[in-house]
Amino acid sequence: MIKDRTTKIKNIGFYEGMRDGVPIALGYFAVAFSLGITARKAGLNALQGFISSILNHASAGEYAEFTVIQAGAPYIEMALIILVTNARYMLMSCALSQRFDKKTGMLHRILVGFGITDEIFGASIARKGAVDPWYHYGAMLLAIPAWACGTAIGIIAGNILPVSVVSALSVALYGMFLAIIIPPAKTNKVVAGLIVVSFVCSFLASHISLLAQVSQSMRTIILTVVISAAGAWLFPVKMEEVSHES
Repeated sequence: MIKDRTTKIKNIGFYEGMRDGVPIALGYFAVAFSLGITARKAGLNALQGFISSILNHASAGEYAEFTVIQAGAPYIEMALIILVTNARYMLMSCALSQRFDKKTGMLHRILVGFGITDEIFGASIARKGAVDPWYHYGAMLLAIPAWACGTAIGIIAGNILPVSVVSALSVALYGMFLAIIIPPAKTNKVVAGLIVVSFVCSFLASHISLLAQVSQSMRTIILTVVISAAGAWLFPVKMEEVSHES
């Protein structure tokens, strides 16, 4: 009787995760399609792009990855830039770990950690009570394959479509990044200021002789760490503000 009830609870959580994963999957497919155009420029084929997206579920992280591949940078730079651009997921994992039931096994924790994305994290953390791994699996089941398939199809389309169309589609990825940074910049002056500072520093770094000799990916790593660390030190977020936003 208890086993049947547990199975029913798992099924409910899983189906609810799939339901909430549908809009996430649709959004991921559209973004990943544009990302596939970038992957194609980096020389990846559809299978390589699919595997990359199955293992790396972040638009910024994958864009950085493909940029480093295209630049022919060494593996250590690729590892560092992906670590920096995806560092926020470690914080999300820490937040979710506080919401797990104490009886949740290590395997569930690892699998949930593997499938954390901004949107899945937001949907999962917004639910009341302890984190339900099965809800997370339901959302992952649709969202992650859609992300990987979108990248692969974007690469295939990039090989078929005319050069002019591919160039136009490449602009869509920059539109995605603007959609990420503009909303928080409109509501937070500190974020807006840091975005402007990052633009200026990126431009200057490419013209300063000492930094210009460093590869583009390494400059991105240095600027990301320095600017984010300076922002956290000069403008720390108070716990009251975090509680109010959540």
